[in-house]
Amino acid sequence: MSREPITLGDRVFQFSPVNIENSRTLSRDQLQQFNENGYLSGISIFTESEASELQHYIEQLVTQVVTAADQRNSYSINNYHVVCQRLYDLVVEPRILAYIEDILGTELVCWSSHLFAKLAGDSKVVPLHQDAVYWPLTPSHSVTAWLAIDDADAENAAMQFVPGSHLSGAQVHEMQPLDGSRVLGRQVLNPDQYTDRFINVLQAGQLSLHSDLLLHGSDANDSSRNRCGLTLRYIPASVRVMEGFEVWRKSAVHCLDGDASDYWYNRRRPEGENPEKLADFWGEFDGQSLSPTSADRFA
Repeated sequence: MSREPITLGDRVFQFSPVNIENSRTLSRDQLQQFNENGYLSGISIFTESEASELQHYIEQLVTQVVTAADQRNSYSINNYHVVCQRLYDLVVEPRILAYIEDILGTELVCWSSHLFAKLAGDSKVVPLHQDAVYWPLTPSHSVTAWLAIDDADAENAAMQFVPGSHLSGAQVHEMQPLDGSRVLGRQVLNPDQYTDRFINVLQAGQLSLHSDLLLHGSDANDSSRNRCGLTLRYIPASVRVMEGFEVWRKSAVHCLDGDASDYWYNRRRPEGENPEKLADFWGEFDGQSLSPTSADRFA
């Protein structure tokens, strides 16, 4: 299934196929699809009333962030689970972890969360990219759970996946200027060659899962509807960060059997909602390492 590992410096980029014999929540067919395509879509997690309540919470959180005096934007809500109890509870939500367990096992860490709030009329695109090239983790074995806060479809810029692209290791990316037209600064080389794309249509409260080696991106949201999605990023506890990026361990939460080695931090459940505590973290999501000074503020 997977090809020879591709290395970049000391990092290893190789997809690790899921053992379909270990299925408990996902079906064997679903696990086989994940192995072949690099993603699963349309997984229902929350009821309609639960999804509506979550949507209201996220709308309030986004409003609080974008109206703050420090001029954060709708993409600034990165790793807020360390200060927002509601987001922390989503990280450890048993209904989500049941699916992650089938893919990654029980010794789990959620090392990051990020709200991609693509609001109505947002002209920014997310260039076609692989998450693994951004993240100083090795080996590449992170799975993103993308929880739809709003209904997502082609009209309001649902994510686009390139099926099977996770099997080719690390792709060459080029830097693009962060000039206000895009959210991320790295784009796979010659993105127009990838014409076979899956539109990740989701209803609010549904989930998709994708490998960190899968090419994906999204268009501008020219519609009158928001398209917010919360990404929860899980890894087996055996994954490590590259030297010099140890601060990336600090937002981690142990899940299920956790990390017996205690290499990864284990964030406690925060008390209440305090998004203002992470006001100076908003730039990290584009692959920039956090400064030790700011990270120590919530250590």
